[in-house]
Amino acid sequence: MADLKHWLHAFRLRTLPLAVSSIIVGCALAYDEAYRSGTDFFSLSVLCLALLTAILLQILSNLANDLGDHQHGTDNAERVGPQRSVQSGAITAAQMKRAMLICGALAFTCGIALIVTALGFSVKMLVFLLLGVLAIGASVKYTFGKNPYGYAGLGDASVFLFFGIVGVCGTFYLHAHHIEPLILLPAIAFGCFSAGVLNVNNLRDIKNDKASGKITMAVRLGFDNAKGYHGILIATGLLCLIAYTAVTFRAMPQWGWLITVPALGTHLRTVLRAHDPASLDPQLKKLALTTFFTALAFSAGLILVA
Repeated sequence: MADLKHWLHAFRLRTLPLAVSSIIVGCALAYDEAYRSGTDFFSLSVLCLALLTAILLQILSNLANDLGDHQHGTDNAERVGPQRSVQSGAITAAQMKRAMLICGALAFTCGIALIVTALGFSVKMLVFLLLGVLAIGASVKYTFGKNPYGYAGLGDASVFLFFGIVGVCGTFYLHAHHIEPLILLPAIAFGCFSAGVLNVNNLRDIKNDKASGKITMAVRLGFDNAKGYHGILIATGLLCLIAYTAVTFRAMPQWGWLITVPALGTHLRTVLRAHDPASLDPQLKKLALTTFFTALAFSAGLILVA
């Protein structure tokens, strides 16, 4: 049986802050809307269950990615990032499959509790149940199984959708039971930042991915074009947050998220000037944490002015 430290390594706890960023933002937007509309639809139970569901889905994705890349031969001696658990032999493929089943069942159960708490038993509940099943499927099929979509360059679109649009707008809806069109701006912003984290990962691994037949967006674009694509993602995210804050401005705390812009700028400059893909490994953690702190600062600004 694998040691706890090996399972914690497989869970990739460092990825969890990014996973909950869109949930935090969606809840903060709902809190702000509840204050401005004079209603009390914000729910602490929805906040807690949404965070737990997002964490379980991210862990499920990490486990499936560990096993999937091993099965497809992408995890090998040429890979730049940290050694994976199945690749190293610390966890067997059978153990990883069992862990995936357990984590998937927990995510599904927690998701059901979230949806019922927020929406009760209704047609709306069935729509969100379908979204939940799709989210579980997306978590698993990124690199695991036959024809994983991550090997066809579709990972960026999935991350943008689930870490941005669904994460932010879906969480808002579970509180408010309606959608405000303007929240698409922060949803797009954090979808872009999250896709940027994946792009840094793919830029780092571009040589090995290409040799292993993993055709990511970075592989399709080539190293230089993928760096330009990265610039577009970061710039789009910033512009969307600026636009939302300007349109909804009530007090200066709403601009507090600008404190993370220097870190984003330093990160982007490093990526654009990089010549060696392996040198980008530290930027993966930096962008993930900067996105998380941007989400916290953006959300705190909304709460402070409420």
